[in-house]
Amino acid sequence: MRSAQIERKTAETDVRLTLSLDGAGRAQVDTGVGFLDHMLTLFAAHGRFDLTVTCTGDTQVDDHHSVEDIGIALGDAVAQALGEKRGIRRYGSMLLPMDEALVLCAVDLSGRSTLRMQASFPSQKIGAFDTELVEEFFTAFARHAGATLHLRQLDGANSHHIAEAMFKAFGRALSEAVSLDARLAGEIPSTKGAL
Repeated sequence: MRSAQIERKTAETDVRLTLSLDGAGRAQVDTGVGFLDHMLTLFAAHGRFDLTVTCTGDTQVDDHHSVEDIGIALGDAVAQALGEKRGIRRYGSMLLPMDEALVLCAVDLSGRSTLRMQASFPSQKIGAFDTELVEEFFTAFARHAGATLHLRQLDGANSHHIAEAMFKAFGRALSEAVSLDARLAGEIPSTKGAL
């Protein structure tokens, strides 16, 4: 079973996260950040990952530390669950519509950490959630998963729809990238022999 359990405790947050890459899309998420709970639940459902996350964070300051540390923990979990990455497809992509919003997500589990994100949120907040934290989450994930991640908003006028399209597209693209390719027969998907 390709799974991981991560515990990350700092002076600012206490994160506990479990991830199964070969799940059914079940999520139990309680991060203390309501909008992030919603996004992670969608990510798990659309990626068919089983995910549990709890976080106690210094949300009396703001949500930044919790969002970033959960991104770190999820990246660590993906890296741990994949191990040497033998037999995986490595690449995944998704062009996802969410009402008027349209988002492209492409993932390469290359071992090289890069985020390229182009998005223009019409509002600074979605409820109490700062829209700038979407990029913080994906930056933390990419760094710790060793992933190249491209997210591009192609259309959209509603901040909630844009963010939701990003997390759904991310789940679908990552699901494709971590899926096993029988033709690789356990090989590492790189001509270098390592990722």
